[in-house]
Formats: sequence, structure tokens, C-alpha cells
Amino acid sequence: MNRRDEIVAAAVGILEAAGPEALTMRRLGHAVGMRAPSLYKHFASKDELLAALQEHALADLGAALERSGGTVCGLARAYRTWALAHPALYDLAMRHPLARHRLAPGVEEAAAAPVVSAAGGDVDRARAMWGAAHGLVDLELAGRFPPGADIDAAWAETIRLFSMGTAQ
Repeated sequence: MNRRDEIVAAAVGILEAAGPEALTMRRLGHAVGMRAPSLYKHFASKDELLAALQEHALADLGAALERSGGTVCGLARAYRTWALAHPALYDLAMRHPLARHRLAPGVEEAAAAPVVSAAGGDVDRARAMWGAAHGLVDLELAGRFPPGADIDAAWAETIRLFSMGTAQ
């Protein structure tokens, strides 16, 4: 693992363990055994570091989606599982503007590819599927479902609707 990857891994650890407010350059430097100003040899700014975290999140989520089996049900399950396991990383990558100009070429497209494939190549349908999954995860993470709501049933109905006419 190169130093830049080591820094990103440490940043992911801090973000997931303590939240975004805890991700300071000072704390990150301490975690990787260097002074905070030395981090700027690897990342020109904190914004560049945040973009690297978004890129990491997209790659990791994309890998989870790729392993899902490619069905609408598998993709939905993988998306939800990943988001609930990585809420702070999910928040950074999915609820904030994506720093596309700082991402490695093809990262966003690779993350979306399994969804586009499950949608039969229909990009609009894939965006609708992604949006529905995002909305359900967002509501779940925010605790916005009413007490006693059957969240699994909401997911099952969403999957059923998007599976109509496709392999489930």
C-alpha cells in the first residue's frame, strides 16, 4: 500500500469511527504518524482528500454491487447493506456534491455499471432504481420511518416494482 492509500485508509477509519467532524488533518496526521502539514505533500487540500474518500466509497460500493449477482434484488440488498455498514462514508459520497473533476476516470461509471446492466442498459431506469434505493437508505439512516414501520417490506415492494419485466 502506498502512502496516499494509507492516508485514505486512515481517513476512512476516522470517518467511520468518529464522524466527519472528527476528520481533521491534525488527527489524520497523528493516525498515520506524520505532522498534519506533511499530509499536504500527498493531498493538495482537504477538498482533495475528501474527493479521494468519495472515490474510495464509489469503488467500494461498486465492488459490492458487482458481487451482488446482478439482479435487482441482489443490487438493492448490496446497496442497503453497504450503506448501513458505512454510514459516514455513504453520507460523504451520496449526500454531498461529487467532486467529479477530482475523481479517477471511470470510477463513477464503474460503480453505476451493475445498476445500468440490471436495468437492461436503460440509463433512465437505472437512475430511477438508484434514486429509489438512495431514498430508502437515506430515510432509514435518518431514522425517518415511523416506529413499527416494516422497512423490509418497503424494500421488497420497491424491488418488486423494479423487477417487473426483468430477471429478479
